[in-house]
Amino acid sequence: MYLLPKVIAAALVLVAAPTMAQDHSMHGGAAAPESKLPAICLENAKGHDMSAMAAAPAEGDDAHKALAATMDAMHGDMAAGMTATDIDVAFVCGMIPHHQGAIDMAKVELQYGKDEWARGMAQKVIDAQEQEIADMLKWLEDKSK
Repeated sequence: MYLLPKVIAAALVLVAAPTMAQDHSMHGGAAAPESKLPAICLENAKGHDMSAMAAAPAEGDDAHKALAATMDAMHGDMAAGMTATDIDVAFVCGMIPHHQGAIDMAKVELQYGKDEWARGMAQKVIDAQEQEIADMLKWLEDKSK
């Protein structure tokens, strides 16, 4: 009955808690070298400290470690993308890794999850977010012209 507040609190801890294992490559002021964001998203990221985007702790079983890793993967690019000068571009650039993070989380559910409803929801998330990312990338491409 009171599980939802505990789940929300646990999720907040995953998002906010720093860890010694976080990727320090983003602290130099840019997104991680493996960033897949378009150049328009990263043009203003140099010189910005991305360390405020704390990495998720990698604790627990393999499934929970994989879920935490999805948070690590998106934080640097989200922070870098949101530094774009144009607020509309910054929004879209921040949303791309956010949506990719949702896809990555859903893939973890498909890999480890057992509940059919949750697995079905994960597939819906993947399908919807992939289309939205494609739409955002197209918008950024058009905006860059």
